[in-house]
Amino acid sequence: MKQSRTQTGNATRKAAALCALAIACTFGSVLAHAQVSSVADKQEGTSNTLPTILNHVGVDQNLNRQLPLNATFTDDTGKQVKLGDYFADGKPAVLAIVYYTCPMLCSEELEGLTSSLEMVRYQPGKDFNVIAISIDPTDTTAMAAQKKRSYTKRFGRPETNYGWHFLTGPQQSIDALTEAVGYHAVKVPGPDGKLTQFAHTSSIQVITDQGRLAQYFYGVEYSPKDILFALSQASNGKVGSPVEQLVLYCYHYDPHTGHYSIIVARVVQLACLLTVFMLGGFMFVMFRKDVQEAKEAKRDV
Repeated sequence: MKQSRTQTGNATRKAAALCALAIACTFGSVLAHAQVSSVADKQEGTSNTLPTILNHVGVDQNLNRQLPLNATFTDDTGKQVKLGDYFADGKPAVLAIVYYTCPMLCSEELEGLTSSLEMVRYQPGKDFNVIAISIDPTDTTAMAAQKKRSYTKRFGRPETNYGWHFLTGPQQSIDALTEAVGYHAVKVPGPDGKLTQFAHTSSIQVITDQGRLAQYFYGVEYSPKDILFALSQASNGKVGSPVEQLVLYCYHYDPHTGHYSIIVARVVQLACLLTVFMLGGFMFVMFRKDVQEAKEAKRDV
């Protein structure tokens, strides 16, 4: 786990730094001075460290970790639910950990996810679920409902609305979720001086049909191909055509980059098999042709 945290640290800290900088610029807090000073120091070559507040911000990749399926939340209709309810039907899910009053990064994350899903032929609700969960226990059901209306409208397919879930919950459930995911956020002063904002990174997670962490994707823009492959793989083959499963055989998820990359050795294997089948088919056709010509020659005699 320490190795995973080191490997993903640079990417997650950069995203976290952008979030903290956005908060600082928006509210003109003390954090702004620390962030600007850090940039200036780097330009002068006198410092190469992040502000202290960001040292505890990031995401560790807890691949194959089980989510706390018994954790209770409130959905966007006000109904009490358990996280495991969304995996009872054996579908994978895309998880976004956000908070609904976030001034910048969370909205970009959800917009990026929505835009990516628009280009994925699988449908929320039918093939997988989209689950957004707030890390702020003071966020309300009304906020969650408003966010759902906003992003389902943007997605533009009303028949899939039942597959989008925006949740709020108590601190205990939030802590259980973030601990399982490896998600680390830090409260920072808001415009009124209270700790009402969060410095955090941006990432989404693909969850298997059994509620286990399958893949992590960082940033605010996500490759539709990567999400399609991840959902197909996380469904244990229940989502996706045989052709897509064959294509997926040639790709491998790299947790260091957060992308699927082609496996040359497997491509060569498939190419060899295809060549063998083609040669075998050609030889079979030619053999049958020779046999047919021999029979015709005997009839002529």
